[in-house]
Amino acid sequence: MAAAGVIRTGIGGWTFEPWRGVFYPKGLKHADELHYASRRLATIEINGTYYSSFKPDSWAKWRAATPDGFRFAVKASRFCTNRKVLSDGKGSMDIFLNQGLAELGDRLGPILWQFAPTKKFDYDEFAGFLELLPRRLADLPLAHVVEVRNETFADARFVALCRDANVAICNSENEKYPYIPDITADFVYMRLLSADDAVETGYTPDELDLWAGRFREYAEGKVPADFRPLDRTGPPETAHDVYAYVIHEGKVRAPRAAMELQARCGGLTVAAD
Repeated sequence: MAAAGVIRTGIGGWTFEPWRGVFYPKGLKHADELHYASRRLATIEINGTYYSSFKPDSWAKWRAATPDGFRFAVKASRFCTNRKVLSDGKGSMDIFLNQGLAELGDRLGPILWQFAPTKKFDYDEFAGFLELLPRRLADLPLAHVVEVRNETFADARFVALCRDANVAICNSENEKYPYIPDITADFVYMRLLSADDAVETGYTPDELDLWAGRFREYAEGKVPADFRPLDRTGPPETAHDVYAYVIHEGKVRAPRAAMELQARCGGLTVAAD
């Protein structure tokens, strides 16, 4: 059996009123919610950065609130990706990266570059975009993942571009988006978008078992057996860290689903108080 990477399951953001009294205990101070969530989840995707920027003090505060082993993913500003010509976004990319991300230190996980459903695949344009992505920020190594939402990206040439750049392709569990389960980087990134708030655990036990099994295969560097990659000439099977986020429209049950998935994959990888 191949060695396995670390599997982290989590949610998008940590401030959501319907979680109070469901995920967060009644009476928990709002200022303590990140502290609470980061000791029950191994990762959180910061979504507010898609719309706004934050001061370095905020980033430092988020780091201080979380335990060793915890990782944030950070969604890049829409000003970097919602462009007719991606190469015109270099200035916005610099502003986004230099707002304070380095303050996260070792809590910084992948950076998610999300594209609108209207953005179509153009080989030269995306090759140029991937070249813009920096490999380091201050003294921190950077890991990048792209989430594309137009069917034109279901193309083996796109997979090869990302693999050559060591950039992950987000495998989004949503029938509206292209299905690209290929491994293209030294980590795997997934967004589960169809949890059901009518189910206490977000997904049924059988569905949770199925997803946990897929995560374990990815952690061994294998594309899950029930997935069909676009490019079958992938890299040798080696350990890959896995980041998987339960993010759906209602999202009331997202924390519970993430915790159930984490339990099935070996428990937390963070140091609780």
